[in-house]
Amino acid sequence: MAVNVEIVNRAWNVVCESLTPGKTPRSLSNTEVEFQNAVQVLIQNTLGHIIEEWFLENLQQYLRLQVAAKFWSYFEPSTSNEYVAVDRTEQLSQAVEYLHTVVSDYVPCFNKLESVSQLSQYRKPSLLMHAGSLSSTFILLIKAVVFNLIPRSFKDAVDAFYSEAFKAFHHSSSEEEQEGDDEEELTGCKGCGQGMDICRCQDIMVRFHKLNAKLDDVGILERVSGSAVTAIVHERIKQHVESTCKGNFETSYLDNLQSWLETKVLGWLHLVYSDERRHTTADCISGFKGRLLHFLFETYAKTQIDQLFNIIIEYPESEPAILDLKVCLEKTDQRPHLVTSLKSALETRLLHPGVNTSDILTAYIAAIRALRVLDPAGVILELVCDPVRKYLRSRDDTVRCIVSNLTDDGSNELLDELIKGQPLLLDEGCHSDDEDDDWEKWIPDPVDADPSTTSKSRRASDIISMLVNIYGSKELFVNEYRTLLADRILTQFNYDIEKEIRYLELLKLRFGEAQLHYCEVMLKDVANSKRLNSRVVEERSKGTPQEIEVNAMILSAQFWPAFREEKIALPDIMQNSLECYTKVYETLKGNRTLNWKPHLGLVNVDIELKDRTLTFNVSPVHAAIIMQFENQARWTIEELSNVLQMPATALRRKIAYWQTQGLLKEETTDTFILIEEHKGRTHDVIITDDDETESAMASAHAQREEELQVFWSYIVGMLTNLESLPLERIHSMLRMFAMQGPSALECSVPELKEFLDRKVKEQKLIYSAGVYRLPKPS
Repeated sequence: MAVNVEIVNRAWNVVCESLTPGKTPRSLSNTEVEFQNAVQVLIQNTLGHIIEEWFLENLQQYLRLQVAAKFWSYFEPSTSNEYVAVDRTEQLSQAVEYLHTVVSDYVPCFNKLESVSQLSQYRKPSLLMHAGSLSSTFILLIKAVVFNLIPRSFKDAVDAFYSEAFKAFHHSSSEEEQEGDDEEELTGCKGCGQGMDICRCQDIMVRFHKLNAKLDDVGILERVSGSAVTAIVHERIKQHVESTCKGNFETSYLDNLQSWLETKVLGWLHLVYSDERRHTTADCISGFKGRLLHFLFETYAKTQIDQLFNIIIEYPESEPAILDLKVCLEKTDQRPHLVTSLKSALETRLLHPGVNTSDILTAYIAAIRALRVLDPAGVILELVCDPVRKYLRSRDDTVRCIVSNLTDDGSNELLDELIKGQPLLLDEGCHSDDEDDDWEKWIPDPVDADPSTTSKSRRASDIISMLVNIYGSKELFVNEYRTLLADRILTQFNYDIEKEIRYLELLKLRFGEAQLHYCEVMLKDVANSKRLNSRVVEERSKGTPQEIEVNAMILSAQFWPAFREEKIALPDIMQNSLECYTKVYETLKGNRTLNWKPHLGLVNVDIELKDRTLTFNVSPVHAAIIMQFENQARWTIEELSNVLQMPATALRRKIAYWQTQGLLKEETTDTFILIEEHKGRTHDVIITDDDETESAMASAHAQREEELQVFWSYIVGMLTNLESLPLERIHSMLRMFAMQGPSALECSVPELKEFLDRKVKEQKLIYSAGVYRLPKPS
């Protein structure tokens, strides 16, 4: 087939002139029809495939060499030092206007090519042509060639433009709240920063719409605005969450925050991306909405996590904040951050010597209750509160504080838990999940759960069980309650035990009847003492009247904890009354007698002075001291110590009480006189409770020392028969003979060594060459 070169050249020139913007056609005859004919000539001469290839190659060269250079020249620094937000916005407007002109010039060229349907068959599949149309390819070329490297000045200009428009939009919106400021107090427009009389908000919004429309026409609206709009919206969300939600835990904010996001933030995004010609606006906004909702939950959760310690302390009033945080954690992956942050807050604010044990327990109980709501599986509680449990275990008064809270009057969480009457769930009893659980309601544990701990133990343990599990032993708590009960009975010296019986019955449901048998006997002793006192008083009324009326608390010694010991020789009048009571008791009980603890109890004393009469309820020791001043008005410490048969150091401490009451005065060192009257002034009696509320029970250390004395007779017998033994052998023999039975005492090797070393210091044992032996009798 012969090719007419002249015809082909002329057709090619027509196509080139038609597809090059800005070129003037050679003749008026070069119309759309002529372009169609020229394309057909090239197709007939097998040259149709080079038309689009040439056009795209020429377009790329044009974009790279001319358009890109001129576009970025708008953002080059000016010769002046001033570079403000308004200048950047103007630069952006000029640059977009230029790019929009370029695209507009090429639109007729694309239309011409798209009008020739035969050309599409020559398109080769490629990354550039995957869009399916030349206009989409043009947009890809602009993004790839012009925006392959974006200078910082362009980003600043875009940020300034959208920030300015964002402020103007929210200021001009009739629904936008004036957060904290009254309109009358505004000195200028909050949208544009200008005075109210020269407000530019309307002009800014007009320019904003125009620029967005041109960016949309070019096809790079999302490419240019995406990063800036996202940053602005994120910052706005942070500010709103911070100003709205921080510090208030009694209100749920999630619904309001989502409504605010829908109306304010997404309203702004609709304004940015709305265009009647765009069909993808809904999809674009929908994508933004999903990401922004996630960011909103993430920001709100972070704000609440930073305040979580305070939220826990204020529980249950702060339950709405806990429930909000629970929803946020289900939608975001912030559990690790929560665990780390809360654990750090607890260690910093609670676990140090400056915080009382009772305050630590209060915070720990609040954490249990609040974190149970936040995470019913109990995993967060287990991870966060482990350091708290270890620290509480190291404090000596933890058990006493727990037991005190279990039985104190008033409203507290532990007493409420005790009233529920649930049995204890100890760690040692939870090796497997209950087979009777409803498997249809089973929920798997989170991935951060400890596999060595059963799900049931985490979910079912109540507050009291968790506190007992700090030590893992019910006996420790029962013994502490026994000591506390004895102390309360003997310091108050009250026969009214209805409240104590109620507490005991509740504790039985928790710890079992066998554990609390001793306590039950103690309360029976109180009830029996009340009845016996009535009979003793009745019998004594038949004989000679007594100067001092005695009411006794008669206790079964083997069931009560060890008492605090204190030496005292009571005045004859007090001693005679006690002996008279004993005789009546022996008459009533036959072969039984009483062993008095003269330093324990309460004495009602009326002190008649020259100018007044005072009444006190004091311990027998205090009463014995002040009664000695009835015999003589001046006593030295040494004289009183000999008469009362008590150590001088203890005597000084007791006398200090009467000094605070204004009855005794230290005339010279260690010499005290009775003050009969206060001339010229009124004396106000000051009652102090320090000594009056001194515990009647021996300290824990003293009680343990007495318990260990049980082993001493065994040890003496061993060393008498075997002469000498090492520590380990003594311990093993004690385990064999003295530590058997359900109620037998336990003693570890270090504790036994400490006990034996004390006996060495007391010269009751000799330690040499790693063995203990008894000293030879002198």
